[in-house]
Amino acid sequence: MKILSVAIPCYNSEKYMEKCIESLLPGGEDVEILIVDDGSKDRTAEIADAYEKKYPGIVKAIHQENGGHGEGVNQGIRHARGLYYKVVDSDDWLDTDALAQVVAKLREFAAMPAPVDLLIANYVYEHVEDNTRKVMGYKNVFPTGQIFTWDSIRHFRTSQYLLMHSVIYRTQLLRDCGLELPKHTFYVDNIFVYQPLPYVKTLYYMDLNLYRYFIGRADQSVNEAVMAGRIDQQVRVTKQMIAAHSVMSIKATQPRLGRYMLNYLSMMMSISSIFSIIANTPQSLGLRTELWEYLRQKDAALYRRCRYKATNLGTNIPGYQGRKLSVGLYRLARKIYKFN
Repeated sequence: MKILSVAIPCYNSEKYMEKCIESLLPGGEDVEILIVDDGSKDRTAEIADAYEKKYPGIVKAIHQENGGHGEGVNQGIRHARGLYYKVVDSDDWLDTDALAQVVAKLREFAAMPAPVDLLIANYVYEHVEDNTRKVMGYKNVFPTGQIFTWDSIRHFRTSQYLLMHSVIYRTQLLRDCGLELPKHTFYVDNIFVYQPLPYVKTLYYMDLNLYRYFIGRADQSVNEAVMAGRIDQQVRVTKQMIAAHSVMSIKATQPRLGRYMLNYLSMMMSISSIFSIIANTPQSLGLRTELWEYLRQKDAALYRRCRYKATNLGTNIPGYQGRKLSVGLYRLARKIYKFN
């Protein structure tokens, strides 16, 4: 049995995918590498097939019609043979030493009657524009080196969240919770790290810098101009997250998990609002209004909690000057926290 399946969704990734794949190969027979070619127009498919031929039993090339990053993740879940599942973007990579330690720990979980549901590790922002690194860890939030539940988590700092880069789920849990990411949509990683959480009963945190997150390519999905141009997709993702759970009900029964999910959803509302303003078209501003109304109709109590959180007060200042101030506050926060 494979211990870990790693899906690499690829679209026109010939320039950087090999670095990603090579960082996973030291995992050996315990790690299954699923290269999902999303209808690429370059040599991505050829490179994927070459790796499968060279490393049979370890690398599997999956070819699909273009369906977007989310469908690449979905395909990985459908094909995964590993007990655990992780997604690595094709322009990112994993630290080899950290990977060895993570796989060893997952192997321990595999021997347990009830394997841990979610393993968390650190990730590192690799900023290409100024050649700096920023480690995102969780020592302040999670107990280290022990199995725990949501009742044991502490407060997350501002701009500190679980991202796709930091999580490794038990594969069957993703299937059991019915996770299905939308096609042809960016930013679906937010659904990936949100929808499964209430199904997670046991967690484990390793204070290791496992994931290396490359930031700075001009066409990258987190580039500000790109995000503003895809505001409709950001709103679509946020709506799916709103519909996924009754956050206020979760908060009533699991206060610490519910508090985290409330903060995450509030952050998504803030980002959607800000990039609607940055796009600054009648359509984008209309999407912002529509999204807030959607939340209000779904859950009025949740609407009030999100609307009047400090992170959203700055995104709802009326008028042109108010919108200008909102964007200025966002750019200042981005400069301080370097989150994209």
